[in-house]
Amino acid sequence: MNENAIDVICPVYNAEKTISKCIDSVLSQRHKNWKLILVDDGSTDNSAEIIKKYVNNYPEKVTYFYQENSGPSAARNLGIEKGSSPYLCFIDSDDFIDEDWLESFNTAIVEDLETGGGANPCV
Repeated sequence: MNENAIDVICPVYNAEKTISKCIDSVLSQRHKNWKLILVDDGSTDNSAEIIKKYVNNYPEKVTYFYQENSGPSAARNLGIEKGSSPYLCFIDSDDFIDEDWLESFNTAIVEDLETGGGANPCV
């Protein structure tokens, strides 16, 4: 099956207690053609330090951007702006995903393309 490129965008605000589990869940995906874009929305805790360790360990997969606190919508918009893949999805910094989550998303994309579009692969 074609592995479409997918940007996973994650706004982060004071998520030091949950961000590692979130990132680890993305790193464990069976679907391999993805990039994780983490947008720090002015965190005042240790979120940035935790994220930077992942960026250093997985520079080809994990990217980090910082913005002054502007809210999660602005953080998502910055992630969209910085992304480069034809498909994107969102995850919150206090969420974690099953290892097949992006594969299911990719399957929905492929099925949609095969049928001529119109379906929402995010559902």
